[in-house]
Amino acid sequence: MAKGIALTIGLNAVDPRHYGGWDGKLNACEADANDMAEIARSQGFSVETLLTKAATRDAVRKGVLDAAAKAASGDIFMLSYSGHGGQLPDRNGDELDNEDETWCLYDGELLDDELYNLWGKFKSGVRILVFSDSCHSGTVVRMAKAIAGIGGSFSLLPYMRESSGVAYRFMPPDVARTAYRRNKQFYNQLQDTVPKESDVDLKCSVRLISGCQDNQLSQDGTFNGLFTAKLLQVWNDGTFQGDYSQFHTDILRRMPPDQSPNHYVIGIADPAYDKQKPFSIT
Repeated sequence: MAKGIALTIGLNAVDPRHYGGWDGKLNACEADANDMAEIARSQGFSVETLLTKAATRDAVRKGVLDAAAKAASGDIFMLSYSGHGGQLPDRNGDELDNEDETWCLYDGELLDDELYNLWGKFKSGVRILVFSDSCHSGTVVRMAKAIAGIGGSFSLLPYMRESSGVAYRFMPPDVARTAYRRNKQFYNQLQDTVPKESDVDLKCSVRLISGCQDNQLSQDGTFNGLFTAKLLQVWNDGTFQGDYSQFHTDILRRMPPDQSPNHYVIGIADPAYDKQKPFSIT
């Protein structure tokens, strides 16, 4: 019988020691992680949740690798992230915007190149489902040349900065520069040693539904991030009956024009996966 494995991640702050004194405080990322965990449990997934200080680079990588070791053909692994999105200078030329998209984990950033390499650890026939309620998340599971929306389109909308009391889940440019310069040797070595996409044998099917496009920002909130709040509305305690494309479309329709969730699949084509109700294990 197929099994579901889930790892949900939410950070309401980061370690200022790595980020040049910036603590990155947010309101609702831990709540997002707990709500995504609740959905997963309700559908029969086994769930691990990492919140703020526990959501380190090593812990997240270990959680994904543990899932890769456990998951067999026909199984599904769900990974959700809520927190700041970041960007680093691209060093291997695989990004059209010359920047690697990142997740700002507690003790350092996790690169999109690293995530793609992790997908290569999963066995043939495994389904991977990723949700990223973070800024710059439109292609966070792979390089930007792979932009391919399903039921939506990539739109070059301008950044929306913090204004009118709206908080966004992004690392300010001055913080990004400072954090990179303080940890330049670490990130350069990481980027130079992580396998390129062309060297990764991807045998599984990886689906991303992101909170926004790479050039957009994701709103934080009081109870949930905006993207997660709309996801929960559409899911409606499991009464939603459509497939993944409809799920994405219904979320997108509820979002403001400056925040357009992306949806695409990489890896092995799996038409049966495409047609499933979200979070289905079998």
